[in-house]
Amino acid sequence: MEQLRGTGVALVTPFKKDESIDWNAFERLIDHVITGGVDYVVPLGTTGETPTLSADEKLDLMKFTFEKVSKRVPVVVGIGDYNTRDVVKRLETCPLDQAIAVLSVAPYYSKPSQEGIFQHYKAIAAASPKPIILYNVPGRTGRNMSAQTTLRLAHEVPNIVAMKEASGDMVQCMQIIKDKPKDFLVISGDDALAMPQVAAGMDGLISVAANYFAKDVSGMIKAALGNDMPLARKLHYKLQEAFDLMFEENNPAGVKAFLHDAGIGENVFRLPVVPVSDGLKSRISAFSKNYK
Repeated sequence: MEQLRGTGVALVTPFKKDESIDWNAFERLIDHVITGGVDYVVPLGTTGETPTLSADEKLDLMKFTFEKVSKRVPVVVGIGDYNTRDVVKRLETCPLDQAIAVLSVAPYYSKPSQEGIFQHYKAIAAASPKPIILYNVPGRTGRNMSAQTTLRLAHEVPNIVAMKEASGDMVQCMQIIKDKPKDFLVISGDDALAMPQVAAGMDGLISVAANYFAKDVSGMIKAALGNDMPLARKLHYKLQEAFDLMFEENNPAGVKAFLHDAGIGENVFRLPVVPVSDGLKSRISAFSKNYK
C-alpha cells in the first residue's frame, strides 16, 4: 500500500451539453493529472457525481479509466453506498483486477450508529477482492466516523488498509495517527488542510484541486512528505485562495469551473448539482488567468 502515499486525485466526470459522459474530456483530464505528477487516480468518488450515474455508466467509467491510464499510475476505484448488500454485490462482480484498492465512503443518509458503521465496513472488507480504504466525510454522510471506530477497524479487519479522513477535525485526525497500526495509512481528504495534516503524520492527500492544479498540489504533498516544509508552506499559501474559491459553493461545481477555463471539459452537471454562480465564476476565471 506504499503506492497510496502521496497525491491521489478524485476525478470529476465530464459531461457534454446534453449531459452524456464526455469521454474525450475525461481522457484529457486523465492525461492532465498524470502529466502534472499525481501518484494515483480515483474515479467514481463523490467528486465524480456518482449519485447521478447509472450502474452501466459507473462500469464504463471504471473500464475507461483502466484503459486510458494504461498502468502509468495506480487506480483506486470508488465503490460505496448506504446499502451494505449492494456494496458487497458490486465488490463481488465489478472487474477490479487492475485496481490497487477500493475507496468506500461511510454509509450516508441512514446515519447508522458507530457499531453499524463498523459492521458495514467489516462486511464489505470480507467481500472485497481488493484492500479497502475507509472514507470519513461527515459533511456529506451526516454521521462522523469516530476515531475509536476507525482504529477498531484498522486493528481488527485485515483487509482495511487505509482511510481518507475528511472530517476537518484535527484533534480526531491526530488521535488516529497516534494510535493506528504501523502499516495503516491515513490520507487527507481536505485540500486546504492537507499540508498541516501531512506535517502531523498523514501519508498524503486524495485531492479535488489536483484535477486542475495537479503540479502544485502534488508538489506540495511531496515536499511535506519529504520534510521540505518551506516549499510545502509556499505551495500551500499559493493555493489557498484556489481552495477557497473551489469549495465556496459546491464540489464539484467549483473544480469544473476551473477545468472549463482550462479547456478540459464543459461546465455541465446533472441535477441537483448546478454550475457556480456568475459572480463566483468570474472570480474563478480571474484567478485562473493570473495563476502562475
